[in-house]
Amino acid sequence: MILNASDGIEVVATADGAQAADVVRRELPDVVLLDIRMPDVDGLTVLRQIQELPAPPHVAMLTTFDTDEYILTALRSGASGFLLKDTEPEQLAQLVRTLAAGGVVMSPKASRALLRSHPGAGASQDADVARVGLLSERERDVLVLVAEGLSNADIGTRIHLSTGTVKDHVSSILTKLRVTSRVQAALLAERSGLLSHHDDDGATRETGR
Repeated sequence: MILNASDGIEVVATADGAQAADVVRRELPDVVLLDIRMPDVDGLTVLRQIQELPAPPHVAMLTTFDTDEYILTALRSGASGFLLKDTEPEQLAQLVRTLAAGGVVMSPKASRALLRSHPGAGASQDADVARVGLLSERERDVLVLVAEGLSNADIGTRIHLSTGTVKDHVSSILTKLRVTSRVQAALLAERSGLLSHHDDDGATRETGR
């Protein structure tokens, strides 16, 4: 009801876990919101099935963060982000649009909960966080915008680069950080303190202008 009432969004189907992958194959949606816990087939199994498709859609996992110890596995399995089930309606629609544009979907509340619940989230060792230091200044700028959930096109507009150049930067970032998804890279950025540092720097630059 929330999404169908939002401009530019159409819910083409709903399904339980057992039928979910078949429904995705038939309807070819741009975005899938997938409950991580379902009574018949769990969300992780469905996620793997969806990721095996020739052109899988963007998938965000829904979670309550009560005891969802599977969320890290979901991210490593190709999920493009995660949302809390109590996300505000207007925010939910915007996050779906961001997801459809190829951005990372991590509501701030969910991100903080993940880091609190899993101290090693996105960085099982200090060496993982240290790899952020391998990035160039431009790559760090791109990583911060990735963590904000921006698509490659939006990042290019923000920092005046072509979409192709941004794509190359993102590929380099993932390689240097030894991660396989934008979400994992974003979590490393947050855990390393890069986001708060960038905010401080950004505020100073704005004041300087």
